[in-house]
Amino acid sequence: MAAVSVFYVTTPIYYPNADPHLGHAYTTVYADILARYHRLRGDETFFLTGTDEHGLKLQRTAEKRGVHPKEFVDEMAEKYKGYWRLLDISYDRFIRTTDPDHEEVVKWALEELYRKGLIYKARYSGWYCVDCEKFYSEGEYEVVEGKPHCPIHKKPLEWLEEDSYYFRLSEFKDYLVGVLKGDTVYPRQYALEVLGKIEKEGLLDVSIARPKSRVWWGIPLPWDQEYTTYVWFDALLNYLTGAGILREPARFKRLWPAAHHVIGKDILWFHTAIWFSMLHALEIPPPRRVLVHAFLINRGLKMGKSAGNVVRIEDLLERYQGSDGLRYIIARLFNLHKDIEVSTSLFDSIYNGDLADNYGNLARRVGTLAKRKLDGKVGGDSIDEDLHEAIIKTHMAYEEAMQSYEVSRAVEAVMDLLRRANAYMNESKPWEKQEPVRELYTVLEAVRAATIMLHPVIPKATTKLAEAFGFQLDYNTITEPLQEYNIREAPILFKKIK
Repeated sequence: MAAVSVFYVTTPIYYPNADPHLGHAYTTVYADILARYHRLRGDETFFLTGTDEHGLKLQRTAEKRGVHPKEFVDEMAEKYKGYWRLLDISYDRFIRTTDPDHEEVVKWALEELYRKGLIYKARYSGWYCVDCEKFYSEGEYEVVEGKPHCPIHKKPLEWLEEDSYYFRLSEFKDYLVGVLKGDTVYPRQYALEVLGKIEKEGLLDVSIARPKSRVWWGIPLPWDQEYTTYVWFDALLNYLTGAGILREPARFKRLWPAAHHVIGKDILWFHTAIWFSMLHALEIPPPRRVLVHAFLINRGLKMGKSAGNVVRIEDLLERYQGSDGLRYIIARLFNLHKDIEVSTSLFDSIYNGDLADNYGNLARRVGTLAKRKLDGKVGGDSIDEDLHEAIIKTHMAYEEAMQSYEVSRAVEAVMDLLRRANAYMNESKPWEKQEPVRELYTVLEAVRAATIMLHPVIPKATTKLAEAFGFQLDYNTITEPLQEYNIREAPILFKKIK
């Protein structure tokens, strides 16, 4: 993939009916790493995340608590922002579907589609999951003790029969198949999954409204105030709002061709079949990429509030001594292709092996030796050719992996370089020499290159080390030797977990 000068990345906007957990962090940290990487390399970058604040699920949650939904979502939006601060999430905008500019976009989109005859009224009956805010057809739901259950939340479905407004999704089958045969959805396996579903079931029109008598907490339809907008139709449009489609059209024109949606595979259908069709109906091209990741599995089930198997973010921040440890674990495990089982022993081994023993220990050793042997001044007279070649090759591998959205592979390449630098240190034994300039300079070059490449993943530790060793976190200088290091201290970056 060619380098881009503009990068627009989004997470799904989350239902704020409970505190975020590791599953939310998994998606959000990954998107943040991509955003930080593109900023580091000088690209114009815009990172959007936020909360999805309408719909029946939130209406019911607020009613149970005895408060108005707006009061409840105001409180929860601040909670989400607080968690993202703890995780060093560098979003450019935190969007809320109750924001005035978003409600403008939803009403504009509805009016456009209605004007084009792509929305009509009809009666609907079917099995509905409140948690998914979705109807399930036969073959999609699970049958437990003779009753239909949601395949995601493992809860009984509700039978609903009511008048609704529909979007003519069926008209976009040929267009949708064409887009799915391209490279918009990554990895490819997920595009094939949607194509298979369309081939098997066809493409049915989708309900985009709910009677206000049942779901009053939502954006009213412009032409019929007795109905509110279906929460998914409302939520998907946040990506256009965030890019400035109505209020900043020039910015939208610049950002939208570089749009990258990061999503979990459970919301794939909405972000392909429905979203691509909505966009085409509005005469807007699809996003550049929909990056789909697999699940985090805990106790045999996808992690989620309804399954009761969530892992709390604050517990992980405490165990791994702050945001960098947890961010690194997520980056190291992140998988677009297959589900990952949550395991404390696995998390511990990644943290201890990669951060404490490999990166942290090497930085501490070389810094301490530089202070003791050379008073912290290490000039670049010469460098070991093999290790310098390894730095160049690692940077190439890292760049290729990051441009392919494979953060875990990029991190592995950097850790391999650090292991090689550790081995070089052990072989050259600078502690036995009077003035080991070449040896320490060589290791420092490897540490500097690794630190710059790890900066999108562990921003606090890398900033701390760059300041302590006297170099800039400049992506363009990774393979250009630094003239001199001025080591002020040799910090302990990561303390090993016993």
